[in-house]
Amino acid sequence: MNTGTDIATLFDGQGLFLLMLIVLWSLPWKGVALWKAAHLEQKKWFIALLLINTVGILEILFIFYFSKRKIGEREDTSSPSSL
Repeated sequence: MNTGTDIATLFDGQGLFLLMLIVLWSLPWKGVALWKAAHLEQKKWFIALLLINTVGILEILFIFYFSKRKIGEREDTSSPSSL
């Protein structure tokens, strides 16, 4: 008798619904975090966010904490004031 969870029972109605909820939750966070990392030219963060799946936790931390510019960094190098 197999008492463990096999793949067929994992993806029954409830399991599939839970998986879809996780995907719908984490996909927008991942997209925004990847966009910010690319925009800020943070290649290491971009790769980490792309490869590591934390169900949105790492992405949320990056968006609201790690992607903040440090004091003294220029916002936009193409502005007329930077010429």
